[in-house]
Amino acid sequence: MKAIHTTALVLATALAAGGAFAQLKPAPSRTPAAPAAKPAPAAPAAPEEAEPTPEAKEKAAAATLAASGWLTLLDRRDWGRAWETSAAMFRSTVPLAAWMDGIPKARDLGDFIEREPAQATYRPTLEGRPKGDYVTVVYESRFANKDDVVEIVTTVREADGKWRVTGYSTR
Repeated sequence: MKAIHTTALVLATALAAGGAFAQLKPAPSRTPAAPAAKPAPAAPAAPEEAEPTPEAKEKAAAATLAASGWLTLLDRRDWGRAWETSAAMFRSTVPLAAWMDGIPKARDLGDFIEREPAQATYRPTLEGRPKGDYVTVVYESRFANKDDVVEIVTTVREADGKWRVTGYSTR
């Protein structure tokens, strides 16, 4: 379960990194001001996030399909099959016993009602993981006990070419 929370923390940190931060301004000084220096040239604007390549879009679509299928296993409460079909790196960090104990608590949301993929992002690297093909899919979901659930599923393309889940969290 600790690995699930760690993955959630890594994903939440990555998602929050794009937010705006407050800028602190110095308090006014009571000493006479020195002559004003020429203002420094403005820093170039941060480049907008580039449009995903056709290859990245194709990978995101394939990974979203795999993630959706895996979520169906969770919706059916087929915890064991979900663990078995997850990525090897997931199974090596989340022992089956910990998964079977933790996932029913994490999914204590009531019966599944609906979900819609809101965003799928391809990356060739993921913090703390080896270089590879990763897609993080964010779903907006509804359950009987909670209407506004965000599910975050991270997938990796393994050596056999199949996309498998390597991380899952809800908020």
